[in-house]
Amino acid sequence: MGIHDRDYYHDPAPRGGFAAMHMWSVTTWLIVINVAIFLIDPITPRWRLTVPGSFYPMPMGALEAWGFFSQSLAISHFQIWRFITFQFLHASPWHLFGNMLALYFFGPIVESYFGSRRFLVFYLLCGIAGAVCYILLYILGFLVTSPYVPLVGASAGIFGILMAAARVAPDVTVMLLFPPIPMRLKTLAWIMMGIAVYAVLFQGRNAGGEAAHIGGGLLGLLIMSNQHWLNPFSLLHRRRRMRLTKDWSRDLNR
Repeated sequence: MGIHDRDYYHDPAPRGGFAAMHMWSVTTWLIVINVAIFLIDPITPRWRLTVPGSFYPMPMGALEAWGFFSQSLAISHFQIWRFITFQFLHASPWHLFGNMLALYFFGPIVESYFGSRRFLVFYLLCGIAGAVCYILLYILGFLVTSPYVPLVGASAGIFGILMAAARVAPDVTVMLLFPPIPMRLKTLAWIMMGIAVYAVLFQGRNAGGEAAHIGGGLLGLLIMSNQHWLNPFSLLHRRRRMRLTKDWSRDLNR
């Protein structure tokens, strides 16, 4: 039996007058919203962001201009909504594709474990932690960047999901795309975190984004060890979580 065949992989469809609004999982809605924003933004009025020290302004759509994260705008100008909105913006089709592919595969594992409400809060908190980590590492001198440079992407929240999924189902086998080799989910999660740390320490490619990955992944691990932090957002019982952990830990690739 594959993992998609298990009953707890999907939330049961609710009953009642608003059933049609809740038939999709939170994971599905997140993917739809991210893709929709990426498609709509190019047809909105264009903005040109001028970053101090840069010779050329950055063109962007109105949604990205309103929602991207930067230390200058989010902190100095108190535009705190950017801690959330940057998580729904992407710089390129490949950026979007990679993040949504990871969310599609790993999101349902964590959503079925936490339940919809707790999962959504978990995801957004990990994204916020990514932005906070980005700021802290810049202040500490680990990032050579500018407080005006935009940060966008869902990957901080997805790193939190990846680390949580590795705790729930560490022995699930994941087939990588490049190179196409099988790997345990737990191994993949720690390799990805290792790459992020290396990129930040040695100023590798996308060091700013990797800094956000570290923040999201670390908060994901911290919440998995302190799951009572999410209790106000759910009516789920501890017994259900324990059952799901046990089920996911079995051989899910049969």
